[in-house]
Amino acid sequence: MNSADRETYARAGVDIKAADRAKELIKRLAHPTLTPGVLCDVGFFGSIFQLPAYSEPVLVSSVDGVGTKLKIASLLDRYDTIGIDLVNHCVNDILTCGASPLFFLDYIAMGKLIPERVEALVGGIAKACQDVNCALIGGETAEMPGVYQPGDFELVGFIVGVVEKANLLTGSTIVPEDIILGLPSSGLHTNGYSLVRKVLDLDNHSSSLQVFHPRLKRTLGEELLEPHRCYYQEIKPLLHKVKGLAHITGGSFEGNIPRILPRSLAAHISKDAWNVPAIFRLIQEQGKISEAEMYRVFNMGIGMVIICSPQQTAEVTAALPQAKKIGKVIPSRGSKRVILA
Repeated sequence: MNSADRETYARAGVDIKAADRAKELIKRLAHPTLTPGVLCDVGFFGSIFQLPAYSEPVLVSSVDGVGTKLKIASLLDRYDTIGIDLVNHCVNDILTCGASPLFFLDYIAMGKLIPERVEALVGGIAKACQDVNCALIGGETAEMPGVYQPGDFELVGFIVGVVEKANLLTGSTIVPEDIILGLPSSGLHTNGYSLVRKVLDLDNHSSSLQVFHPRLKRTLGEELLEPHRCYYQEIKPLLHKVKGLAHITGGSFEGNIPRILPRSLAAHISKDAWNVPAIFRLIQEQGKISEAEMYRVFNMGIGMVIICSPQQTAEVTAALPQAKKIGKVIPSRGSKRVILA
């Protein structure tokens, strides 16, 4: 593209120079994540990956975003943690099937492309990928004036993992009296932020994000940007002792635990089995939200649910000291699949 054409495109709101610089920054960040299975450099038309040696490999994929947590990042002008959220959420999702991550692709769209902002976003993605030996193999960066307003952006991730067919977790072996364990979340993770922004009026009073809360032991903004916890490294060695995993995301317990239960079964959860973190109580009090609604929207301090047999419980909890027994599997009575008591 000649300089005259570049100037014409720039006047339309698309900066090719900024896009080129962003791509170079992304390449630099992605290279350390590349694993032996990657057969092409970042930036090729297609991302090429060779499967490792498996007898009967099953590919497991997931795609997700981080919701309106993006708005908190924008209000604070801080973008180094959002990419971590994105990867960890996707890794946790495929972990529920027993899969190990192979490669990750991202999609970043902005009204005005700011290379330094892209660098911060991809820096978080690359760090989280390295933590789980996952290749950041490709992606797309789009400047879309008119679709996104200046300052607005979208961030989406796509992950592919693999598991031996014989080791695939489906929840089919779960039976009554199996034990439900909960692993703590690191906060809200990536769900419920639209409600949080509304009840705390953050879009109109963003300065409250800078306020230090003694109950939180840090500012509200720091608490709300705490990255989504990844459970892969600690659960992976125990997968052979686990019957089912549920990632507690949008819809909380009622929306996620039934996804792994046989249709004839339900989960009985004891709400007093763990301490609900202060951020959830703060939101509930300031928004005057009912407890039932809180448990429908938020993870309430439990980010991953593990279901195992009573015989395996002691060994699993010994390996996962933070895990708490929060309930058990029971026969289903009627349409309600999760009983919170």
